[in-house]
Amino acid sequence: MLKFDDGGLRNVFLANGYTQRHTAHGMATAIHDLDGLVHSICAALVRKPGQLTGSEFRYLRQHLRLSQASLGQLLGVSEQSVALWEKRSRIPVLADKHLRLLWSERHDGNETIARVMQRVNEVERLIHQRLVLKTTPRRGWQAKAEPAEEAGA
Repeated sequence: MLKFDDGGLRNVFLANGYTQRHTAHGMATAIHDLDGLVHSICAALVRKPGQLTGSEFRYLRQHLRLSQASLGQLLGVSEQSVALWEKRSRIPVLADKHLRLLWSERHDGNETIARVMQRVNEVERLIHQRLVLKTTPRRGWQAKAEPAEEAGA
């Protein structure tokens, strides 16, 4: 069996679905249908009877493509709170349930949930931008969002 420790998971083992071969640089492992495997792992975590560990919580969050700040915004807590939950494996019961629900709804095709998560991620990216306004004789004031590090003085 192959220990699959992607994303810090410690309790996932593959009985099959992979091939290994020796190379000049050591053992190489190829996982068959990696997307299907990740989906199955997430589905198993969502159905898990006990509370999620910090690494399991992080794994689901990351596969929802949510940053700690974005998830915090959805749950009404700070980015630091989410980081501490993941680090210390002390996930509040409601946060655990909400993340499982988000994953289930998103992967069952709930487009409203998908749009909400996409918008939260967009807003998170926009926080790190600034608006630069220029005036032109014909069009008046025009605004353009630029990443903070690229925006000129």
